[in-house]
Amino acid sequence: MNVLIKSATIIDSKSEFHNTTQDLLIENGIISQIGSNLKNPNNYQEIILENLHISQGWFDSSVSFGEPGFEERDTIQNGLKTAATSGFTAVAMNADTHPVLDTNADISFVLSKANHHAVTILPIGALTRNSKSEDLAELYDMKNAGAVAFYDYKKPICNPNLMKIALQYASNFDGLVCSFPQDNKIAGAGVMNENINSTKLGLKGNPALAETMQVARDLFLLEYTGGKLHIPTISAAESVMLIREAKKKKLNISCSVAIHNLYFTDDVLSDFNTHFKVLPPLRTQTDINALIEGVKDGTIDMVTTDHTPLNIEEKKIEFDHAAYGTIGLESAFGALQSIFTLKKTIDLLTKGKSRFGLENTPINIGNKINCTLFNPDTKYTFSTKNIVSKSKNAIFEGEDLKGQVYGVLANNQVALN
Repeated sequence: MNVLIKSATIIDSKSEFHNTTQDLLIENGIISQIGSNLKNPNNYQEIILENLHISQGWFDSSVSFGEPGFEERDTIQNGLKTAATSGFTAVAMNADTHPVLDTNADISFVLSKANHHAVTILPIGALTRNSKSEDLAELYDMKNAGAVAFYDYKKPICNPNLMKIALQYASNFDGLVCSFPQDNKIAGAGVMNENINSTKLGLKGNPALAETMQVARDLFLLEYTGGKLHIPTISAAESVMLIREAKKKKLNISCSVAIHNLYFTDDVLSDFNTHFKVLPPLRTQTDINALIEGVKDGTIDMVTTDHTPLNIEEKKIEFDHAAYGTIGLESAFGALQSIFTLKKTIDLLTKGKSRFGLENTPINIGNKINCTLFNPDTKYTFSTKNIVSKSKNAIFEGEDLKGQVYGVLANNQVALN
């Protein structure tokens, strides 16, 4: 890849050119020059875009694509295209496929499907066989094949002894264990947050207690085992407090929050729109305030789109019977900029890499180019025309967002919209 990027404002606190507008000359995928009014004697491709900003490539710690088994939802190739057009140079892919990704062969399959793409895919292996919470999967074999973590996507490990053993076993090879924060016996058949709104709508409630009890249990197990734990997509104020205390104890704990749980309260469910049926459920403004504070003070390590494509048949039915989940890659940047400053938004989109085994690559001379190109000031209303995913179950449809992504340069490739 040989490219000359013209007049780009660099947003990268690890770069000596942070907050300056520069030209960047990339030769064979390496940044060879950064400066003003760089010449192009070799007639390389020039990238000249309105109000161009660049940052280190963005990372998402939780996406689902469907393939293998649910290609009607989306494929790995189209999922990676969606990620690239949304500004992500690396995504961690969940194991909620058919069959579930629970062997080294499954991990190798995913990696082979993602070869020669601008976006790096990081497969997450199932924690238990077939994600049934009965026996541990082949964790060590999957780690050797390229799995970056182990997680039964959206399925809590009900047996605390199984979670204890998982943490102990994975610690032998520095494996990252993920635990979905929900106690199913407390959550029951709840389909939304349990509070006054669930009563008004006549829908069964899933209380924040179901989440915080599981978080508390897992933190006790982590303290006992000394393992390495990641709690994905917390949604409750009490969870933030528990994890903040655990970090004060120096436990090896990280957590994430889904962007939509920072943006919407359960008030939006008044018309039973199934786009808003997500897990964990949308909660209250009090929870959102605590989550945002947790993001700002570092208690919450990273944000995720929790991108989950679903068929129209799985969403266009009664709320009680609709599937949980929303796509979110395409709306991530615009939604975060509606909540945080540009600096904080970029910080959040580039955090979490090291937890999943990726290195950060600052925008400095001599480094490989791994960057996202964007215009932070474009305002628009998110609609189906902004969706690249095969599935269209977008929670942010109709929302006014801020920020346009131009594409990415990574893995020695140019992927522009």
